[in-house]
Amino acid sequence: MASIKEHSKTPERLVGGHRLCGGCGASIAVRQVLLGAGADAEVVVGAATGCLEVSTTALPYSSWNTSFIHNAFENAAATITGVEAAYQGLKAAGRIAQDKQIKFVAFGGDGGTYDIGFQSLSGALERGHDFVYVCYDNGAYMNTGIQRSSATPHYAWATTAEVGSALAGKPQRRKDLTSIVAAHHIPYVAQASVGNWKDLVDKAERAFATPGPAFINVLAPCPRGWRYDSSQTIEVSRLAFKTKFWPLFEVRDGIWSMKEVREKDVLPLEEFLKVQGRFKHLFKPGNEHLIERLQTEVDEAYEYIRKMCVITA
Repeated sequence: MASIKEHSKTPERLVGGHRLCGGCGASIAVRQVLLGAGADAEVVVGAATGCLEVSTTALPYSSWNTSFIHNAFENAAATITGVEAAYQGLKAAGRIAQDKQIKFVAFGGDGGTYDIGFQSLSGALERGHDFVYVCYDNGAYMNTGIQRSSATPHYAWATTAEVGSALAGKPQRRKDLTSIVAAHHIPYVAQASVGNWKDLVDKAERAFATPGPAFINVLAPCPRGWRYDSSQTIEVSRLAFKTKFWPLFEVRDGIWSMKEVREKDVLPLEEFLKVQGRFKHLFKPGNEHLIERLQTEVDEAYEYIRKMCVITA
């Protein structure tokens, strides 16, 4: 893996001046992932409609210092793999030099990945294209008004999962997309977080270096949707790891491995919940059982991943 000094020489492929919110986890995720492509790589980026796309490509401006393709919510994976297939065809026809290397990556939020774009993603993975797909998971349809997605946590507030006498936030558990993608038996799958930057950059480096499809699911907190101060994005991300809400793991050629939370660093789930306004209703008297249920669900999900994995430091 490249050193910090080597990464410091990598040019910025997502530059400043965009309109993403202060503290946005998506922009942090993109910059960290693209470090993993290497300083000299030629990269083609595709992005589903969402916060990332609409805030970085306001015509006539663009924050992308690389080739960039915008497409609909539902087809980022199909678009980027179509370009990759064209590249392979042109090389085979001798119209692109055999030694010319281009890396292909698609970014999509959880709405465009867990939900609307899942069919496109699954098909692209099954076909075996050589590309990287990155989901920046901010846990809701943030671009269109903080509507719940299948990535929204159980009991979290969203504008389509309100809190009141009839409903205590989203009534369903969140989808485990990373494990679902691993079931496609592709060469590389990882779950990462913007709060553990070196882990994310190393995983991105492995993903770009892997022939065939690779997938990274990145926890990318949203200050506006999660209801916390924009200066706390990295701390909130680290709390997600320390409370076991967001395990950091990867699957390389079918072998699962996990970055374990050190026992002395483990925190109760409520430490992650209480810093977010979308969970404030859980701390009202009478709702203690909801926090207990969430803790149980998180522990069960973490243990499921742990049993699949070789544990690392």
